[in-house]
Parts: sequence; C-alpha cells; structure tokens
Amino acid sequence: MITQKAVIDLGFGDSGKGSVTAFLCHNSENPIVTRFSGGHQAGHTVVHNGIRHVFSSFGSGTLQGVPTNWNALTFSPNAFLNEWFVLNRKGIVPTIDINGKCSITTPYDVHENKTVNSLTGHGSCGVGIGTTLDREKNHYSLLVEDLPFPSIIKTKLEMIREYYGHEYVADIERKFLAECNALKGNIIIDEDLKNTCTTNIYEGSQGLLLDQDIGFFPHVTRGNTGSKALVGEKLDEVWYVTRAYQTRHGNGPMTNENIGHNIKENPNETNKENYQGVFRRTLLDLDLLKYSLFKDNSWANEKYLVITCLDHVEDEWRFTYQGKIIPSLHEDEFIEKIVDILGIPNVYISKSDDYTKITEWGD
Repeated sequence: MITQKAVIDLGFGDSGKGSVTAFLCHNSENPIVTRFSGGHQAGHTVVHNGIRHVFSSFGSGTLQGVPTNWNALTFSPNAFLNEWFVLNRKGIVPTIDINGKCSITTPYDVHENKTVNSLTGHGSCGVGIGTTLDREKNHYSLLVEDLPFPSIIKTKLEMIREYYGHEYVADIERKFLAECNALKGNIIIDEDLKNTCTTNIYEGSQGLLLDQDIGFFPHVTRGNTGSKALVGEKLDEVWYVTRAYQTRHGNGPMTNENIGHNIKENPNETNKENYQGVFRRTLLDLDLLKYSLFKDNSWANEKYLVITCLDHVEDEWRFTYQGKIIPSLHEDEFIEKIVDILGIPNVYISKSDDYTKITEWGD
C-alpha cells in the first residue's frame, strides 16, 4: 500500500514547499513526487549536497534521484527543456512520468497571458497557464499525449495562432515544434510510475490564498491549490507550510501592509524579482491562516504545520490575530501562540534553505 502525503501552502505561495517536499523525500521510503496543481510557474528552491536548484517542471526530490509524476494542469516544452539542461549540467538526469491529458502551453498562450495581464493587472505570473486552460475550455486543445504526432502538433499550433488572432512568426513556430520533437526520449507518458513506489508525496503549487475557490478573485490562479485538487485520494498526511511572516507577489490584497516591521530580507530570495513585480512582505496574519485551514478542510489522517524562515524574524516576534498585534518575547513563545491558534500540534520549523535542517519543534 502506498503512503500518501501532501505539501500545501497556507498563504500566497513562496512558503518553502520545495524544501518541505525534499525533507519528506529524505525521510520516506521509496518516494515519488507528484506535482498535482498549477504548472510550470513554480519556483521551488532546494539545496542538496551543496547544489542549489529552483524547480519549475520537476518535483523537488529530483536532486535526491526521486522520480516525478507530473499530473499538473499544464506542461511547457520550453520550460521543461530549459530546466532539463540546467539539471544535466549539474550532473542530474531526472526521471519524469507525465500525464498525457496535461495541456501544453504554447508561445501564443504566453503572449496572450501577458497582453491580458497588462490590461487587467490581475497579478499573473505571465507564463500562460490561465490562457492555456481557457483555450482548452474552448476546445482548441493541445495535450501531452499529442506529442508523438508531429504533423498533428503543427496543425493544432496553427489553429491556436488563429484562435488568438496572432500573426505567423516562422521562428516562433519552428522553435516550438523543435522543442516538442526534442522531448522524445526524455519523458515517459502515462506509465504511472507512482505504482512502483512506496510513498507518494503530492507537491502543491502556489498557496491556498491563490486557490480559485478560496482566494480573492480576480487575483487568483486558475485551479485548486489544496486538498480539493486531490478529491478521491486517500491522504495519510498533509503538511501545511507557512513562513514566519506574510509574503505576496504583485497585485492583489495582502493584510498588515500598513504595519512597520523589522523582517530581514533574504539575500537568496528565489522569486524576488520576476514578471509579477514587487515582492511584498509584512507581519503574519493568523486570521488568514485559520481561514485557509477552514476552507481547505483536509481529510488527511495526520496534519502537520511547518513554519519556515524563522531566521528572518529574529527580532520581530509578532503577528496579528482578530485585528490585534500579538507580541512575543522569544521564538518559542511566538511558535506556541501560533500553534494554539491554529490547533495543529505536530509542528516543524526551519531557519535555513537546507531541507536537512528542518526539525521538529521542541526537540
């Protein structure tokens, strides 16, 4: 029987899901990582044996030789190959099994995504996920299972270009078709490697406050980022992750920004500067975290809480709850108050990018 664990972000993303996933891989028997939501927009940082890598199209156990089961919403040949070659240069040859029903993102989806976002300011990450999914709903479909048929890919790409009303650009289409062809031999489609493993670790994308059914529309992602995306799966454990403070990229509401703080900047911040714009930081809001837990309503047998980036708040032991600033004298009091409010007794903490330094609180 397979043990199933899920890693879910309680906030707006960037909480450390990659490190927690790598930690679970390190401490699990014969694991596989399943990317179950979002797509290639992820930026999950993992440090392993001195190698630092930001995962986008692979699971965060890859540096440990753990295979990936890609069951996310979208797949980008361009993002996949770019990361594949980066991993190869680091001496890593990944194993990945991709669900054939995943939608392929084309350059035209990315262009449309950025065009729409420039008009609406919704805060998109600009890699074409939302536009890809909208196009699929309108039956202009291009799927991973189509990759073995080059002439079909070419015809569908032409129709997708016409769907958006874009002009033909030979270099763009030639490059995309070459990328699709280059995938041969590097990916496995629909072989369900999960059945060969003992532990399946579901690695989430973004955060619950960006879930289309939980977050603040229209500043949300197109899909579910938590337990709702895993309906029908037996979850033995769910690992909820939050930084010791609140963060958000780009546009959209975030509480507590009117409160000054002494949160340290992380010099190794992965996603500080990207298409979404300013990386915002402020005090943790326990009302938001309680809301996320309530809305996610996971049915897992065991629930865990991981508080990351505690090294960034060494002189800022405060959070807000029910409209009040709640101060603490030291780290343990800070954590204890958070645990009492959220009601999750199994707590782990992190003060480093190194997943091997994630420890159980109180040890």
